[in-house]
Amino acid sequence: MSGYELKHYLKSINETKENLMESDDPMWEKKYSPYIINKCLAPFNDTIMLVNEMNIRHHLPSKLQYDFFLNTIRSKKRYAPWVKGDKLKDLEYVKEYFGYSNEKAKAALRILDNDQIKTIKDSLNKGGRQ
Repeated sequence: MSGYELKHYLKSINETKENLMESDDPMWEKKYSPYIINKCLAPFNDTIMLVNEMNIRHHLPSKLQYDFFLNTIRSKKRYAPWVKGDKLKDLEYVKEYFGYSNEKAKAALRILDNDQIKTIKDSLNKGGRQ
C-alpha cells in the first residue's frame, strides 16, 4: 500500500487496526497529520474525548498519537462530511458597499431584504459583460 493518504490512516484507526507506522517505510510517520486526523475523528461521540486528550497533548510525536488512536478507538465504520464554513452569496457585495468586516456584513445580511440587496448589487455594477 502506498500513497500516504488520509483515508489510509483513518481506515487503519477506525476499521482494520493495521499499524501503518510499523512498516519499513518511514514516510508513513512523516506524512501523518495529527491536526487533520483529530478533525476527522472529532464529530463522533465515541471519539471526541480521545481527540480532546490528543489536543491537550499536541506536543507528542506523531507516532505516539497514532498509536494512541489505533489502540483505544474501537473498530467501527465512521463517516461524517467535512465541516465547511457557511458561504453567504451576497456577503462580498455588502462588505464592499458598506466597507464592513465579515462579521458586520453577516449581521447586515440578516437585516437587509432582497430589494435592498438588489439595489446594492446594482450600485456596485461596474459594467462589462455578464
